[in-house]
Amino acid sequence: MKSNYKRLGDYIRLVDERNSIDKKENLLGVSVSKVFIESIANTVGTDFTTYKIVRKNQFTYIPDTSRRGDKIGVALLEDRDEGLVSQAYTVFEVIDEEQLLPQYLMMWFRRPEFDRYARYISHGSVREIFSWEDMCDVQLPVPSISKQKEIVDEYNVINNRIALNNEFIDKLNEATQTIYSKWFVEYEFPDVVGQPYKSNNNPMVFNANVEKNIPSCFEVKCLSEVCNIVYGKNLPTDKLMNKGYFVYGGNGIIGKYKEYLYDREQVIIACRGAASGKISVTYPKSFVTNNSIVFENSVDFEYRYLKYFCLNNSFQNYITGSAQPQITIENIKDIQVVWPSKSVMDNFNKIMAIFDNKIYLMEIENMNLNTLKELVHNKISILEVAG
Repeated sequence: MKSNYKRLGDYIRLVDERNSIDKKENLLGVSVSKVFIESIANTVGTDFTTYKIVRKNQFTYIPDTSRRGDKIGVALLEDRDEGLVSQAYTVFEVIDEEQLLPQYLMMWFRRPEFDRYARYISHGSVREIFSWEDMCDVQLPVPSISKQKEIVDEYNVINNRIALNNEFIDKLNEATQTIYSKWFVEYEFPDVVGQPYKSNNNPMVFNANVEKNIPSCFEVKCLSEVCNIVYGKNLPTDKLMNKGYFVYGGNGIIGKYKEYLYDREQVIIACRGAASGKISVTYPKSFVTNNSIVFENSVDFEYRYLKYFCLNNSFQNYITGSAQPQITIENIKDIQVVWPSKSVMDNFNKIMAIFDNKIYLMEIENMNLNTLKELVHNKISILEVAG
């Protein structure tokens, strides 16, 4: 064992503070992303006095590691003073924060090496359990407290920048939704003299296909008329790689691959499983698996309108199957799309391109920042080697 490795059990202790006053708010769970989330458990008839209180800078983890994939559900409470977790969770804390920083320990828990170790150690005939004793037997490098603070500070600077970027991205996305709604739900896009179209008494006509009035310069088309609707390509999960081009499954990015299917970004819809109906927009040079349907359209001004039409409309009514939800091309090809005139789409494209470009640049910055986060994590690896 390397000399700078320490037994975690020498630095942590169990906490078993029960909810004796029967609070019923701040019910929390732990996700495989290693963060606390609002609990969605059915609590009808629950005795909340059996729940455990977890306080700020305390940890919670789920000993049962089965059915949770490759990740161990462990989280550090940082964004609130306290919360409640089920008695099935284990709560613990650092004994002396002058010896081990909770934030440094949480960085260790986020490493894939910890997940692999915990999954390997887990045992049990019916369920796989990573017990408290197993947690205490974890070995990790514990440098000086000043070195821990240095690593944590670097990590937090990057995380804070990512959080700020995400807040700005959210605001930009809200703005795009507002613009789309104003132009194509309320029909208040600028008319030829720059006034809101509908409010300025421009002609509206009733369209039986969508059963509402639309601008006279608009038409209604089937979805299959405005884009080429195709399934993605099959790609076995064992072909996924750590490097290469992004691969989109039914619920977003699932890995990388050596080849890409599309040079341009594409609008896709999840077509299999619980995520069916979810709309995503790929990055350029991406691979799309057959768990998604692609709405192919290479005309710039048409594509951007199509993208925001899909992002602002629900496809849930087109899901079939109860045991295995799915969406088929046959089910969606005849969806009625209110299709604006070229001049209106041109103007819409010019405005939305500004937002899209800003969002794209900030997302790329976040990717680079996440790479930096991995480099900071690697500082712990260097500590291992140095030991």
